[in-house]
Formats: sequence, C-alpha cells, structure tokens
Amino acid sequence: MAGRAGRGAALAEALRKRNQEPGQQESVEPTAVITAPARGRASLLSALAAGSKSLEPQQLPQPGITHETAPTPSVPSGRASLLSLARGKTLIGKVTTPGEEPSPAVISQKLAELTVEENKERPPVIRKGDSGKPIKASANYVRLSCEPGKGYFEYEVKFSPDVDSKQMRFKLLNACHEKYGRVKNFDGVILYLPIKLSDSITVLTTPHPVDGSEVTIKIIYKKTRRLGDCTHFYNVLFNKIFKVLNFARMGRQHYNPAAAATIPQHKLEIWPGYVTAIDEYEGGIMLNINASHRVLRQLTCYDVIQEALSRNKESWKTAVQKDLIGACVLTRYNNKLYRVDDLDFNINPLSTFGNRTGGETSFQEYYMKQYDIKIKDCRQPMLISKQKDRAGPKPKSGEETKDTLICLVPELCHMTGLTDAMTQDFKIMKDIATYTRITPNQRQLALKKFIRSVKDNPEACKVLSDWGLQIEDSTVSFEARVVPGESIIFGGGKSVPAGPKSDWSSAACNNRVLSAVDITHWAVICTTRDSRVVQNFSECLKRVGQQMGIEVNNPQVIALPNDRTDTYVKALRENIKQPLQLVVTVCPTSRDDRYSAIKKICCSDQPIASQVINTRTISKEDKLRSVTQKIALQINCKLGGSLWAVKIPFEGLMVCGMDVYHDASRKGSSVTGFVASLNQPLTRWFSRTVFQTPGQEIVDGLKVCLVSALKKYYDVNGAFPERIVIYRDGVGDGQLKYATEWEIPQIMSCFSTVNASYSPKLTVVIVQKRINCRIFQELGGGYSNPPPGTVVDHTVTRRDWYDFFLVSQFSSQGTVTPTHYLVIHDGCQMKVDHIQRLTFKMTHMYYNWPGTVRVPAPCQYAHKLAYLVGQSVHKDASEKLCDRLFFL
Repeated sequence: MAGRAGRGAALAEALRKRNQEPGQQESVEPTAVITAPARGRASLLSALAAGSKSLEPQQLPQPGITHETAPTPSVPSGRASLLSLARGKTLIGKVTTPGEEPSPAVISQKLAELTVEENKERPPVIRKGDSGKPIKASANYVRLSCEPGKGYFEYEVKFSPDVDSKQMRFKLLNACHEKYGRVKNFDGVILYLPIKLSDSITVLTTPHPVDGSEVTIKIIYKKTRRLGDCTHFYNVLFNKIFKVLNFARMGRQHYNPAAAATIPQHKLEIWPGYVTAIDEYEGGIMLNINASHRVLRQLTCYDVIQEALSRNKESWKTAVQKDLIGACVLTRYNNKLYRVDDLDFNINPLSTFGNRTGGETSFQEYYMKQYDIKIKDCRQPMLISKQKDRAGPKPKSGEETKDTLICLVPELCHMTGLTDAMTQDFKIMKDIATYTRITPNQRQLALKKFIRSVKDNPEACKVLSDWGLQIEDSTVSFEARVVPGESIIFGGGKSVPAGPKSDWSSAACNNRVLSAVDITHWAVICTTRDSRVVQNFSECLKRVGQQMGIEVNNPQVIALPNDRTDTYVKALRENIKQPLQLVVTVCPTSRDDRYSAIKKICCSDQPIASQVINTRTISKEDKLRSVTQKIALQINCKLGGSLWAVKIPFEGLMVCGMDVYHDASRKGSSVTGFVASLNQPLTRWFSRTVFQTPGQEIVDGLKVCLVSALKKYYDVNGAFPERIVIYRDGVGDGQLKYATEWEIPQIMSCFSTVNASYSPKLTVVIVQKRINCRIFQELGGGYSNPPPGTVVDHTVTRRDWYDFFLVSQFSSQGTVTPTHYLVIHDGCQMKVDHIQRLTFKMTHMYYNWPGTVRVPAPCQYAHKLAYLVGQSVHKDASEKLCDRLFFL
C-alpha cells in the first residue's frame, strides 16, 4: 500500500504541473490502444496489422465522450445551497450530509471557517537596488484580487477498477457531482474544491457509461492550500475561461480562429492568441499574459501527398514520409494539434473500427456522423499519431506502457509551421512579421482586449467569482530603474561610450583592438575558381588589420581542383603543421557535412585556429570591407587576442558561464559548454565541454570543468580567485530546487580538490531567456521599449526568490524581451546593485557582436561552444585551444 501511495503522490505531483484543460468538450478521435511498446515505424504499423478491412473493436473504441460541464442548479440544496448562499465567496468549510439543509447560523459558521490554517503566510523575498534613473514602467501582468487568507482544498481521485481515459474520468466524476457540489477544478487526478468534505476519504460508486459495470471513486483529502500556493489550480481555471471565450487550444497556448488573418500570396494564416501563466509574485497573485501568434498553412496533408505524386509516381511514398513524418498538423473540426508519427498505406477512410455497441464503423461514416464532414477521396492513406494518456495510472515495474494510436484523414489535416525554404525567404518572413512583430502599444491593446472580453462575459466572470477571484481592469504599473551606461575601452586607452542604443560597431572597426595578435603564418584553402576572390579578401584583410593594430602577412594559398569534402579534408591534414597559426577555408556553397568535417579536424584532430567562409560572403566588392572587418575581429579572438573591455571594479573575480546543447546524433546525450574568465578585465576565457549521457547529472561534468578552470586561473595569475560568479543558462523553474539543494553543495565541495584550504565566495545566478514577461516604458500617454540597462526587481519578481529582470538590448522593431536572473546562491554577498551592474557589464563583453547581447557574455560563449561541439565536432575539443575563443 505504501508503494502504491508513493506512486500516486508522484503521479499527482507530475500532473499538478501540467497545464491541461479538464473540461473541454470534444469528440475523441478513432484510437487504438497498443499494449506493447511502440517504437519506430514498423512497430506502429504492426499495431494496425489487422488489415485495412477491419480493426478490432477492443482496439478502436467508438469516440463521443462528453467532457466536464458545470451547469448552475436552479434550486440549490444541500452542499449546493452553501455555495449559492455564499453569493460568490470562496466557501471553505465542512459540508453537511446529503439532503440536509443548513440553517443561517450554520452558514455563518462555515463562512467564518474560510481562513486557511494549514499554510501559514510566508514573507516575500525582497531584494531591491537603488542605483540608476527611475522611469515609469508597466509589464504584461494583471492582478487577480482575492480575499486575504483564503484558500481551497486539494484531493486526489482514484478509480477502481483503473480508468485510463482522462475523458472517461471526467464523465464518471461528473456523474457524482451532487456529492461535492458544482464548483470544482479537476485535471484527471487532482481535484480542487472550495469545501472540505465530511470524511478524509469519500467513497462514491457510479455505473460505467459504456458497459454499465460499477466503478468505485475514492476522493482522498490531501491538504488545504492558500490561494497563492498552487499555480496549477489557476492554470486549470483559466483553461476553462478560454473555453468559454471560444478559443482553440494548441499545446499550452490558446488562439482565436475567428480573428485569423490570411496572407493569400503565400497561402498562410496567422492566428492571434495568448500564452498565460499564473503565479504569486511580490505584488500578489497575477496573471502573466502575452500575445502570441500561430502560423498555419492553407495546405492539407492531402495536398502534400498529391504534390509528391505529381513529382514522382514511383517514389512518392518515400517523399510523403519525408515531408509528413514529424510534422505538426491541425484538425480544424476540433482545433487540435497532432504530431504525425507514421503513415499507413494499407488502410483508408473506408476501413472500419469497432464501436461501443460491438459493431463496426468506417472512418468515412464516423466523420459524417460526428462532424457532418464528407470525405472526398476514400483511397488516401491514413496518418498515424501516437499519444500517451498521461492521466492514467503509472505502469507497475515490469509492465509495458500503453500507447494510443490516433488515425487521421490527410484531407482533414492542415499543415502548421514553416518549412526551411519559407524561413529562408526574406519576403515571406517580412510579410509574416507585419502580423507577429507587434509594438509595445499594440501588445498592450491586445492584453486590454483580453481583459475586456473576460469582464464582459458573464460566464467567464462566474468561473472566477465561484472561487472568490476578480481580474483587474489593466496591467500593473510600477517604477523601474535604468542603470548607468558603460564606456567601451579599446587599445591605447581609448574609451568610447556605448551610447543609448548600446552599439559600438563603428568604433570597433575604427579603433585599435585591446590586445592584438599578428597574423604572420596563415593559409587559405579554396577551389581554383575562387582564387581571385581570395586574393581580394587577403589584400583587404591586410588593410583593415593595420587600422585595428593587427599586422597581417601574405597567406599561403592552397588551390583545390574541386569542392568535395574529402578534398578539403586531405588538404587540411597535409598542410596543418608548425609554424602555421591559422587556416582559412573558403567554400563555394554552404554544406553541413563539409563544415563539420573541417571543424572536427581543426578543433579536435589537428587543433588550430580556423575560419570557414562562404564564397558569396566575400565576393561582393561593395560589402567586402565591412565583412572583412568582422572576420578580422573574429580571427583576432581565435588567436588569443581581445577586442575591448569595460571597467570591472572587482579584484580576484572569476566569472563563469554554462549552457547545454542536446546532441541529436547521440540519442539523448547532451553537451555542456563551460567558459570561465582568466584575468581581472574579464577579456581572456577558458573553455571546456563535457558530454553527458541520459540520466547523468549535470553537476558531474561541471565539477571537472570548474577544477580545470581554477587550475588554469592559478597558472595565469599565481593565485586562485577570491570570488566566483557562475551564470547558468538552461534551467527551468522545476529544476531550481534541485540546483539549490544539490548542485550548489557539490560545486562547493570541489574547491578543496585544488587546495585543502581554498574556500572562495560563490554566487550562482540562473539565466532564463525563454520567458513571457514583457516590460514597457510608459511615455507620453503610450508605451515604448525601455532603454538598455532597465532593471525591474520588485512587483513582478518571484515571491520566494532573489531575482530581477534586465533589459540589456536596444530594439527598434517589435517588443524587446528582458532576461530573467535568479540568484539561487549568494555566497559573495554582493550588494543588489553590484550584481545587477556586473550582469549588465557582462552583456557588453561578447566579442562576436559590437553591442550588448541578451545574456552575459560567458553564457553566450558557452552556448556557441556547446552548439559547435554538439552540432559539428561531436567530440571534445583539444585542450590546446582551451584558452582561446576558437568557437566564435
């Protein structure tokens, strides 16, 4: 029993985090329950090996289950009367027995019991700075007002015998609504009620709607929660509101099909919508809502099949599989998204499946009956989508998981997203951007439109008022700060202000670099027909290098007869030898296999600084100088030089960055890139990569990298750093507790490895850039993007974490996205202003861009390193290159 309870608790915790709609009314697609593990095409098709004429009734139950509804009873009685007499207040108390009508005195007593006792109020974590210029700002957060100290009750629901289908669970629980009232939130496992049931375990029985067998439902009391304790509760609540407003759910976003915009010249549709999340922040419980867009193609999967047939009738099946497998498709009759996992050419819309009555129904008949849709081509193959019912019980040890195969008709499935060819078409992307790249004023209008739609809809308002909640009329306003701008230091002590747009591209090309490395021995490998282009490039590099303080000698030009990959590889292996500093390869076209082969040799097998250039990049004479200037800056970094600096007031400081790239070629393995500073100006960097297998903790590789960096720092400076600041990217909210309680002690334990008495001060900052927060500056009655250096460290920051938002980039188009920083360990005990200023300074130090970037430079370096190794090299880079930025 203990093991089963543990599994139930784990399942409840997992489902609590999911943003699922429990009450969506829809018809279920024809499905097949597969008891064997389904992997790959063969196993998917073998699951349907019954043939095209008929599928087993047990495998394909007839859809049509009605989901959760919550009508308001006309005459309340029993528990419902308590809710009615409470007049929209959150009712938390003990219910009466069935059929008993409470007296006014009892109701008053129950309302007096509303305060939650089990979860005490905790003071929020407030860490605010005070430096900088204050500005009026707003953000895409809307307060939800509720009575202080109120909450709700959380229950776990178990079914006996087990019911795997989430839709069936909703139907069974709805059949017993008179036992617990009409107001509830249910996600398939966790049930939220505004009332406390009389027993800790409530047992109900109801007939199964399919076969009439008796099903036992256990509603088990778990805990009493404050209204701010559980974000899952609110997400389920707002899913209901979006359903009331007739929005279509796609993934975790909701879109409005009625407001779709068409781009007829490209056969595209843009659906506007919203992505929402609710949490408790320093300013209270707030809804984070951001405008979102979904790009749909006015092209069905059937059109893709016909196009493949017209191209090549002999190999059309292979072409169709390549085009459709892995694609995300939309079925407009129920506005649901599916991933195409396979195609079955042996079944078609005339094939049959078993229905609930024991008979057989064809797919053609099913769609006509359920949706009044007549399928035009009955010979088309069927699409197969594999899904798991996550609401079902976890399989016991040794049991096989059940996969659900959904059969889809190609002509009813619309393609979503953009192809690679579309993303590379400038005109298409420009036309799409007119709808998706919206200004701060347009974004605010979209948010206010959503708020009005909720407040003007009585049914949507009732969903909130049933739990004592009310949405405010506008987004939150507060005071932000703009920290002082930075000055960029170049060679010879020249200092240039970064400016209001944080852009010093002109200064970077017209001033001497901070630390120059002369290019005395270098080679250029190119095809014979590109020799003239290479000569122009090398002459231009000598001229721009002189302006930057870099001496460039004439290169050794190695002309190749063709552009085959093995020809380049052979030339590299034969010519990389001492005293060669740099090898530049000029390729006539962009090919991933050739690029990977070149980088594998230059980064690992025969380590040397390398630069790969496409012929087209340096072939236009009017742009040759500007392109060559950027290449010269990159080459100087790869040879160990540095370009510019900003003033760093801390002595004995090491700043580290790390990011993770998931290597698809290694089946779930990932590459961790680690970068650490080696000097006080933070201009020299040490880098390492670590490959991790699935299930391996990231801290194992991090300890190896950090120890290596500390030893290298000692070699350069003659002492270990006194302070270490680690910026770590790629950590989600669900991993914050793990990183704090497990990884931090493991990192600190490695200091004694380098020296028994070494104990530096450590600060760890989590960097989150994929966020939905948007910050606006209130200016002249409207909204604009805030300037670079804008810091927000209150109101919309996390209630229980030391965190802040920083806008580090200038944006002239669309809405700028801030970066979220969470200080999960503050061993350095730096002032709040100091950690914010240091973070802003580090966004100026990325040498691949003469301007500020979204994340601190070591994080961006770690990202570039992990991407190069994971995408192209696929093995550790040589230690001979570890103190250079060879990966730029």
